[in-house]
Amino acid sequence: MPPLPPASLPVDHVHDLVGIGFGPSNLALAIALREHAAGGEGPDAVFFERQAAFGWHRGMLIDGATMQVSFLKDLATMRNPASEFSFLHYLKARGRLVDFINHKTMFPSRAEFHDYLEWAAASFSDQVEYGSEVVAVRPVPGDGPVDAVEVVVRHGGCSDELVTRRTRNLVIASGLEPVLPKGVVSTDRVWHSSELLHRTPGLRDPRRLLVVGAGQSAAETTDHLHRTFPTAEICSIFTKYGYTPADDSSFANRIFDPAAVDHFYAAPEDVKRMLLDYHHSTNYSVVDLDLIDELYRRSYQEQVTGERRLRFLNASRLVESRADRDGVRATVEFLPTGERTTLEADAVVYATGYRTGDPAALLGEVAEHCLRRPEGGLRVERDYRIATTDDVRCGIYLQGATEDSHGITSTLLSNTAVRVGEIVASIAARAATDAPAYALSR
Repeated sequence: MPPLPPASLPVDHVHDLVGIGFGPSNLALAIALREHAAGGEGPDAVFFERQAAFGWHRGMLIDGATMQVSFLKDLATMRNPASEFSFLHYLKARGRLVDFINHKTMFPSRAEFHDYLEWAAASFSDQVEYGSEVVAVRPVPGDGPVDAVEVVVRHGGCSDELVTRRTRNLVIASGLEPVLPKGVVSTDRVWHSSELLHRTPGLRDPRRLLVVGAGQSAAETTDHLHRTFPTAEICSIFTKYGYTPADDSSFANRIFDPAAVDHFYAAPEDVKRMLLDYHHSTNYSVVDLDLIDELYRRSYQEQVTGERRLRFLNASRLVESRADRDGVRATVEFLPTGERTTLEADAVVYATGYRTGDPAALLGEVAEHCLRRPEGGLRVERDYRIATTDDVRCGIYLQGATEDSHGITSTLLSNTAVRVGEIVASIAARAATDAPAYALSR
């Protein structure tokens, strides 16, 4: 049945599915659910998103930055090439299909892809409650196995405004959390690169800015600051001797294939680790070669003119910094010799990556019924359902936080469309043999 307005829901109403988060992963899931219904009666699904409106890495929608994944790996095409929610359908709706074809690229700008995501999300506004943060999950009280869970939601950032919703299936896609080094606290002068476009308007004629990190975000941040502040010195600090190019060659890209998930899931633990190590350079702490070449070209040209603003402090690390309202005093150590240099800067930007949240921390009492891997992490089945004891019959699925079990595409767009199709198929298959679960095929 279609979702009912929140105000009209009875206290004991049980949704067929609740999604935590409404970024690209659960947006793709909403599309897959609708297409599975094939024009018939769709599922009673609702998604809770803590942001006030749809947004995906808004702080890094840098002018000119392009996607690192083909537009064909959108929200639906890999699962259903005829989907009305493909990137090509978006281009047709926006009147740019022919122009995009003439552009001769597989990699749209990040801003355009974000517009595509917003375009798709607009079709599910009646199923998403924005400004809603899930703070707890607990079993529905009762005797016998847990057939449904209660999802406790805080609306509008008001700690005293809590509502509880029940569901037979829960899909957790809460996204990634920015990571700052241990001991570093975000301030007006020190922040993570995920806030780049939100913070730079507050910089007034900076003299020097520091960027810490060696991955794509660090290089993009360095490039953006250098272009945005034409009189400021931009210092990029990293422990490598230079940026490492991303390996996006054809054979290496097979690690992102849907079939690679099957291979990875079935592999012994030592093979899993070997594959992740081998293909680390496809995704982690690497930079597009075109951007590396552009930064080097710009740096060399400044050597020629003698007006050097772009500095690369390689084989170095920022060992100490003190911030006050006037700026940041940072100490940088050159690792080969131990020599230390003090730099006065207007701000420090840490492009130090992201991490997945711990779903077990959100599941509370339900986590006690979740099975664990030998090393302690949650055990996740091939269909992305968390393995549980027989005391839990409802489905709890993960999108993200599955790299150790399903491989490197866990948090990437590459396999999202296929993954949500597998989750929908799993819920439908379980429904056929488990009466309390939602029958997607009804």
